Amino acid sequence: MRRKLKNNEIRKIYSHGNSLGVTLPREVLDELRWRKGQKLVIKKRAKGILISDWEK
Repeated sequence: MRRKLKNNEIRKIYSHGNSLGVTLPREVLDELRWRKGQKLVIKKRAKGILISDWEK
């Protein structure tokens, strides 16, 4: 049985083949209108990351 996390903002890194991944809350994806297969830009910022929509 899987234990639910109390805080919806907390995520775990998981293994996906030879890569690692992290899920994003559905509410955030809906608000940003991001969809499956969409290209995103990932930038390292100090002790975190910035994820933004890729623009041509």
